[in-house]
Amino acid sequence: MLADLRAVADASRLDGMAFVGINVDRAWGVLVPNIRKLGRRLKRTAADRHALAAGLWASEVHEARMLAALVDDPDRVTATQMDAWAADFDSWDLCDQVCNNLFVHAAPAPKRAVAWARRRHGFTKRAGFVLMACRAVTDKAAKDRVFRDLLPLIEAGAEDERNEVKKGVNWALRQIGKRNKALNKAAIACGERMLAHGIETKNGTVRWIARDALRELKSDKIQGALRP
Repeated sequence: MLADLRAVADASRLDGMAFVGINVDRAWGVLVPNIRKLGRRLKRTAADRHALAAGLWASEVHEARMLAALVDDPDRVTATQMDAWAADFDSWDLCDQVCNNLFVHAAPAPKRAVAWARRRHGFTKRAGFVLMACRAVTDKAAKDRVFRDLLPLIEAGAEDERNEVKKGVNWALRQIGKRNKALNKAAIACGERMLAHGIETKNGTVRWIARDALRELKSDKIQGALRP
């Protein structure tokens, strides 16, 4: 599988990846569509997807780790595995791909999101908020209170000035607020509290997160989509 990835790699892409903030220290320059193509093939042919995913992750190659998230079996993903992989996150794209493609479908996801949102490691902390955003989209059965209870964590996370964290916080607030009318109202109230706090404390990060989220959540497009 590593040989197949290497065959479609192009090192000339690494500069462009670095330009958008991707850590390329262990990257080969493989396009995401090509990674997804390999992932679809492996899901059909691999006898033990979970073991294969573990091997791909252990390679430490950036794109191999993205491939691991596409082929692993979410029913076999444990909290221990999630913590270990999240501690290895060193780039926003790896964090987001693993959370979107694998972790959100694993049973420990709700508790890991809450735990990671309190972590110090930047990309693990981002993963907590990305999981919140992903669950707001995919977990159709979850009650509103589940997401309402996450808003205090989002408010606390907004104080973190690191780019990888603040964008994850913003994403979580926006996705929760787009889930339904009641959560839209709760997310807007949360955003307005954050904005007032950011203005009072002169915290530019909190102000940016709140203003950007409120702009979308109050927009005619979102309000129209949420009408009964």
